[in-house]
Amino acid sequence: MIDPWLGMLLLKMATAAAIVVGCSLLAERTGPLVAALIATLPISAGPVYVFLALDHDPAFIAAGALGSMAANLSNAGLALVYVLLAQRLGMVASLVTGLATWFTIAIVLRQLTPPVMVMAALTVAVFAGLHMLFRPYLAARPAAPPGRPWYAIPLRAACVAGLAGTVTTISARVGPAWSGVLAAFPIVLSSLIAMLQPRIGGPATAAVIANCALGLLGFGLALGLVHLTAVPLGSWPALGLGLLLCIGWNLGLMTIARRTRRAAP
Repeated sequence: MIDPWLGMLLLKMATAAAIVVGCSLLAERTGPLVAALIATLPISAGPVYVFLALDHDPAFIAAGALGSMAANLSNAGLALVYVLLAQRLGMVASLVTGLATWFTIAIVLRQLTPPVMVMAALTVAVFAGLHMLFRPYLAARPAAPPGRPWYAIPLRAACVAGLAGTVTTISARVGPAWSGVLAAFPIVLSSLIAMLQPRIGGPATAAVIANCALGLLGFGLALGLVHLTAVPLGSWPALGLGLLLCIGWNLGLMTIARRTRRAAP
């Protein structure tokens, strides 16, 4: 019989790899919005929290969710830096600078430890403002569909699975706040950048990341809901409510986008 810890780790690695590969294919074939809405679902953080809930009490999950809110706000820095730099720089320079920004903001927020209502207000203000700023970059497309070498998909899956497994293992061995930060580490966003930009170019990849702003807003609010409900309701109901909020939010964003396109002349 497989060890439950190993089974959850393998599930996390496989799920993260599958979603990143799927999002990269969607971004190439259907456009940036659909890929962004899938990428901002808690596919990466969700399995980590399932694992943490199996080993820790609701208070740990509540504290972890607050740490994840800080990490999610750090995603705003990553997105802003990447979208602006990718218009003229290569993937390595744009992604490394974006990740350095993520780490800097995450460390500062962990030192400040603002309360949940402050974090929620910052989440709404920062990501709504980011969406407005990103409007000129939302619709970029690759000039032509790129070719795909035979090894591209298995290589993507292996790289993402390895990264996901590493983050999950570390998160199980630190306290709740840093577990939450690591649970929301931008595995999906950074992997999408690394896989897409060499193939479809900086502006088109930046469009995927730019379309993530409102999805990340919903993810941040869902983390706030988990923080507030984990202790009174228990870990599993709180995580379920957070997942439902994420899914409902992104479906609402997709519905609004479709209606806006239909109404456009």
